[in-house]
Formats: sequence, structure tokens, C-alpha cells
Amino acid sequence: MKVLRSPLFAGMLSLLSMSGTVAQTQAQPELPHVAVLATGGTIAGTAESSTQTTGYKPGVLSAEALLKSVPSLGKVAQVTGEQVANVGSDDMDNEILLKLAKRVNELLSDKEVSGVVVTHGTDTLEETAYFLNLVVKSDKPVVVTGSMRPATAIGADGPSNILQAVTVAASPEARGRGVMIVLNDRIGSARYTTKSDANALDTFKSVGSGYLGTLVNQQPLFEMRLAKKHTTDTPFDVSKLNALPKVDIIYGYQNDNGYMFDAAVENKAKGIVVAGVGAGSESRFIRPAIKNAIDKGVVVVRSTRTGGGFIPEDAAYFGLLGDSLNPQKARILLMLALTVSSDPARIQEMLHTY
Repeated sequence: MKVLRSPLFAGMLSLLSMSGTVAQTQAQPELPHVAVLATGGTIAGTAESSTQTTGYKPGVLSAEALLKSVPSLGKVAQVTGEQVANVGSDDMDNEILLKLAKRVNELLSDKEVSGVVVTHGTDTLEETAYFLNLVVKSDKPVVVTGSMRPATAIGADGPSNILQAVTVAASPEARGRGVMIVLNDRIGSARYTTKSDANALDTFKSVGSGYLGTLVNQQPLFEMRLAKKHTTDTPFDVSKLNALPKVDIIYGYQNDNGYMFDAAVENKAKGIVVAGVGAGSESRFIRPAIKNAIDKGVVVVRSTRTGGGFIPEDAAYFGLLGDSLNPQKARILLMLALTVSSDPARIQEMLHTY
């Protein structure tokens, strides 16, 4: 593949084939140690043209190359980097999630490590961030970041986002706030932040709750804390897990039908999230199939396809209430809840708590 050569990335391109390499920036020894775990995505992607922001190849650059692109990191922290995966985030799976979470917890257990940054593709970034928000067992900062433009694009946002993510992870004020998503000068909670636009740089929005803070002149300014429980206050322990329960999402729409629910049951799904219309409504066409799934032991959770809002109690519909979780985050929580309990009442409590 022909890759655009620019002064910023001239030194990086010789590192493209390096995977799993540990890199360290030059920094003063008294600075906090922040570990960067790279998983691929647009932030590590390259294209043939500096104006190309679609159709590029994600997950090309190594962790070391990403850190080399931000020489000012050494003024913020002692930064080490390693490769956990190098895929587009549409290819993130449960195996990588578990590997990543275990490595984050391992690093945070080291008293010399002050915080962790995860670089990630934006398409499913919020799912990984929320998963970590539920399974990280430390109050040290964990920050997930990415970019909307590949590394070779004019105005690439990756280097700035990496610098801001490391700055937040190195800040003592960031402790105890749960896993954070940092892009485009905004500090958001993994619980509430979601990707809202397929193309725009300011795609990540904190729906219904506001941001935890912002960065001004590269300094983090925190405004609020997360009320929902997270990290050390959850019952979820992935240290000995090698797999997660199968949970599917089924989308609601006009004239929908029940065969997708039947297919999920036949394929041994342990849980189903219904991305219902409005406030999690279910059409009369699919209610028999949902009831059948529940009768066969499948845990069903109601969410909304709208992108925001709460799911109210309604006797006309089946399933647990997804609180204010969007469908993709409800799936993450339901997978983890099923590793702890299959009791619907206990799972419902978890949906309201985390």
C-alpha cells in the first residue's frame, strides 16, 4: 500500500511492522508513569492521500509509532507503550476485551504506574470503555482515546488526543472517576459517552449527563463526578474468565417479527437486548417470541434505539429495564451480570446501579 510521507510520520513509517514492542518516551524521572495500550483503529490507520478520511486501512501503526508522533509526551509523563491488538474496532471481540482488561488490571497493580491510556478505534470505543469501567479494580485513572482521522490525514486528531489522554491519566485529580473517554478537548464518563456522528470530529457526546470535564491549554479541568458505581465498586471479576456469555442485540422497527429472537434462542444466547422503539416499546408482533425466550431461560433487557432516555416500567412489555443504557452498553453489562448471577431481580438491580 502506498502511504503518504510527511515530516510528522517520516520516522514512524519505519516502525510499521513492529508489534508488541515496548516503547518509552524521554521524560524526567519524577513525572508519573502512564502506560499506553494500543489496540489499533483509525488512530493507527494510514491512507494513500492526506485528504483521505474514509477507505483507509486501520490498525497499521504500532504503539511505538503512535508515541513517537507526540514528542511532547515526555513533558507530561514517563510513557511506556505496548500492543494488545491491532484491529479496526469493528473487529474487537470478547477475547480481546478480556485480554485488555487483564493487562490493565495488571499494570494498575504496579505501584509505579499512575494510570493507563488505551488507544482504540472509535466505532466501538464506548463499548470497550464501559467494559473497563465495570471490571477495572483500581481507582487509578484509565482513559480510552482514538481519532476520527487516520494518522496520514491533514489535521489528524490522533496526536492531540493521545497527548490529552495521557495528560488526564497523569493527573491526580482524575483518580476515582471511573474509566474516562477523552477526545477533542472533552473528558467524558465511559458510562454516558457515546459516538453520535459517523464522520464529525466532535462525535463523542455525553448524552443526558454532561461531561466530567474539559481540557484548556492542555490542562484538565474537572466539573463533576459519576454517580453510578464503577471499577472497585462492582462485583465483576474477569481475572479468571476466558469467555463471556453470548448476548445479542435485536433492533426494533415497524412491522418487525419474532424470528430473530427464535434464532438467538436456537444459537444458545444467554441474553438478548431489545433496542426498542421510543422508550423501549415492543410491537405486538414480537412479544410472543420475547416471552418464549424468557420462558426458556434467556434474560431479556429492554433498551431504546433513540440514543437517550430512560426505560420506564410498563406491564404491557416483557424484559428487564435497561435504565439509561444504550443497547450496546446494556449488552456489555448483561454479559458481565450473567457471569455473576442468572437471577432477573439481581440483574435488574445491576442495570440500575452501574
